Amino acid sequence: MKRAMIIFFMASLIFASHAFSMHGLRYSITVSKFENRSNWSGYWNLADTFGAVLTDSLQQTGKFIVLGEKDMRYEAMDEQDFGSSGRTVQGKKTPKIGQMTPAQLLVKGEITHFQHTTTGGTGGLRIKGFRIGGGTDSAEINAVVYVVDSTTGQVVASKKVVGQASRTGLDIDYAERDWGADLGGFKKTNVGKAVEQAIDQAVKFIIHELDNIPWEGTVIMVKGEKIYVNRGAREGVNPGQIFSVGTVDELRDPDTGELLDVSLEKVGTIVVQTVKEKISICKISDGAGKIAKGMSVMAE
Repeated sequence: MKRAMIIFFMASLIFASHAFSMHGLRYSITVSKFENRSNWSGYWNLADTFGAVLTDSLQQTGKFIVLGEKDMRYEAMDEQDFGSSGRTVQGKKTPKIGQMTPAQLLVKGEITHFQHTTTGGTGGLRIKGFRIGGGTDSAEINAVVYVVDSTTGQVVASKKVVGQASRTGLDIDYAERDWGADLGGFKKTNVGKAVEQAIDQAVKFIIHELDNIPWEGTVIMVKGEKIYVNRGAREGVNPGQIFSVGTVDELRDPDTGELLDVSLEKVGTIVVQTVKEKISICKISDGAGKIAKGMSVMAE
């Protein structure tokens, strides 16, 4: 009986370890510009601020390779073009063309409703645009968040999120000032707390949906029994992980060209031995002689 319990316990640990490793695989993701359809306008840009806080929240989870928003990436490309123009000193610090990380997933959305105050708090003092204290006040924001597969352009998941927050008494409401890059200060406000609550819902939803989105890599070199894959520690790969290798069959609608399904024609299995930042070196456990450069690698 005791031996059976030990075996069951060890099996549970192995399963849990495998499940945790699978969950630890990271996707590259970027937040596209949100659209403000709430008809609200003020001293600060609601959509830009929402996108900035969402980008920060995704980064803080440690579960994604978070890329800069579109404007940041365009600026990076401008620097690359400038670096390759011949007008700058050439060296290791010069930005190189062709090395930007592509986003596997895009997050975009719309803010459908926003109210700075839903209860019409009264009283208090207003000094140079700042209201201090006086009753209870609430803020509310509603948004729709979309997760898009960058390869197909298809929306793979969407969710409506709602954030609400209240303040009472001698709190200072800074919601009417121009926030710029001061996210720390913004998050302390009533409106900031409502935005964070909505974003927390969005981030949890995105993480949950990762189980339904295939994680894929590519064999970049075969050297004897060693298989080199273009995914590493940056993507959350760990030694001991097991991957299936094969060719991918894509089923497309002949009328529209839409991608309908993706399936892996498996030829072998590999086990991760060594992990570097951007690559993994694996050993063949099944399918020796069948695995070739360019084949797809998927988590089992």
